[in-house]
Formats: sequence, C-alpha cells, structure tokens
Amino acid sequence: MNRIRPLVICVFRHAGRILVTEASDPMKGNQVFYRPLGGGIEFGEFAVQALAREMREEINAEVANLRYLGTLENIFTFNGTPGHEIVLVYDGEFVDQTLYEREWIDGCEIEMDDQQFRNVWRPVEDFRTGTPPLYPDGLYALIAAC
Repeated sequence: MNRIRPLVICVFRHAGRILVTEASDPMKGNQVFYRPLGGGIEFGEFAVQALAREMREEINAEVANLRYLGTLENIFTFNGTPGHEIVLVYDGEFVDQTLYEREWIDGCEIEMDDQQFRNVWRPVEDFRTGTPPLYPDGLYALIAAC
C-alpha cells in the first residue's frame, strides 16, 4: 500500500553515545544499519504519547524530558518494498537510569509477531561519515546540531 507513514523516534544520549536499533536489509546483502527507537503515531495520538507508548511496548521503559528536535522526511526501500515516512524526532531520557549502564537493551515488536531486536549504545561519531548508515537520512546532522 502506498501511503506516507507518520513516525516518532527518540534520541537517547549518554556519554557521547546514542541508543539505536541494529538491523539489516536482506535485499541489500544484509547491510547493517542503525535507527533510534520509536514507532508509528496512531490516529488521535500526539507524537509524545506515541513515543511513550512505543517505549513501554518495545522495551518496557518509561521516558521523561522529551524535547522536540525536528522533522525528517524519509523515502527509502527496505526488503524490496518502497517506503515513505514523516519522522518527528525527539530527544529524551529514561526514567530508569540503569538503562544507561547496559551494553544493550533487548526489544520486542508486538505489531510484527513479537519480533525480537537488539538496541545498542553507539558513539554518535560512528555515524559522522554515513558508514554505517543511521536512519532516517539527515538524522546525524540534526542531532549533531543540537
């Protein structure tokens, strides 16, 4: 279905690192890429509400001090399927401070048959050159400016 999908993501920062989901695209030779946590905004839901809901659903975490950073438009192909997203980007903090001490945080995507995924802390500078990719496009420039 061709439609634009509204999303919200959050950049959680700690000690020069950001929390990102590590994933790969099988149609692109399993190229590894990274993306901050977040998800779809449902009809009648504000972006901050969607973000809080997604963090509870995916990693069982509460968020605080959400601050809007900007909006990015993302047109891409994943697994051979074209996509188009309008992505609201926030900066935020975890209520549970022990999450910053973990090497990774496991997550589960309920909407995708409980698909498991891993979130890792990566230095922001790892993404300066674009290799490995950080999505959505333009995100590194946005967070580097804030």
